[in-house]
Amino acid sequence: MKIALFLPNWIGDVVMATPVLRGLREHFPKAELLGIGRTYIAPVLEGNPWLDRWVCWDRNWFGPNGFFKNLVKLRREKVHHCLLLTNSFRTALYAKLGNCQERIGYSRYGRGFLLSKKKYSPQAADGSFIPTPIIDEYIRLLEPLGVPHPGYELKLYTTIEDEKRVESLWQTNGFEPDDAVIGFNPGGAFGQAKHWPRSSFVELAKILLNRYRSKILVLCGPGEREIARQIVRDCRDDRVFSLAEENLSIGLTKACVKRLRLLVTTDSGPRHFAAAFKRPVVSLFGPTHIPWTITYYSGEICLQKKVPCGPCQKRICPTDHRCMRELSATEVALHVDQLMQQSCSVQRSIAS
Repeated sequence: MKIALFLPNWIGDVVMATPVLRGLREHFPKAELLGIGRTYIAPVLEGNPWLDRWVCWDRNWFGPNGFFKNLVKLRREKVHHCLLLTNSFRTALYAKLGNCQERIGYSRYGRGFLLSKKKYSPQAADGSFIPTPIIDEYIRLLEPLGVPHPGYELKLYTTIEDEKRVESLWQTNGFEPDDAVIGFNPGGAFGQAKHWPRSSFVELAKILLNRYRSKILVLCGPGEREIARQIVRDCRDDRVFSLAEENLSIGLTKACVKRLRLLVTTDSGPRHFAAAFKRPVVSLFGPTHIPWTITYYSGEICLQKKVPCGPCQKRICPTDHRCMRELSATEVALHVDQLMQQSCSVQRSIAS
């Protein structure tokens, strides 16, 4: 039997799909599991024991990883069941034309006729979708296959190569084994509206460096190098480092998060990396609804200010960005303290 999974396009959403992958593998140990998704998300799942093969496809219609080339490949696969964790019309069309026998997904955007088994998301009286955890939406897609609820544990893996890179990075920056390395993740692919002010990260760094025998590592993506550099410059402290000058990759970011004592992050992919590696995380929300991305991870604290204009779900704030500006470094530091104390208590319990 061959099962294909059309994986989400956002990095954090891919992490939230890992309970589905684990559930399928455990329930169908002899099935061939095929992952289908965008080229850039493949490294998120690198090293996992669930998928047998990966098929990358891009937004373009033509090209080596385009729609038509991969359609031919999908037809050759002769897929028995496919789960559409995406909600787009295009992926449902791809599954239908690719001769996937059973197509399980949510009936949205006029694609219901392309599905063989349809699921429906909760909607309000006006037809708008009610914010519900995406992780639950994904898990409900397992029901038609008779797969038991797999639980909510997120899980990721790192490769040997990425572990070697992060070990070299740790040594280069002089991180000691007993250093509490706290990670800052100031960016996010969604848009600037998710960003916490750079000055707030700097203020938070100064508070934490005064309280703990710690060092701070500022994470960044390719488009966020300058933000990371500026945070380091503004801190004016040789205990603050960044990845801005590194050869960046998702694998490197995963390996770094895995080694952190704690992460302070915007609502973006590394937030879910922390949950998957059981790292304490303080997540800062501005324009997005927290209920969409709840993961039920006990080591996370989500912070969001109630403002009249939010959460607006906009990528760029059209007004004064008060939802993030009003979230103070002092307030965030209090929750960092809470998680740091819990982390120390767990470590003492394990040691005893």
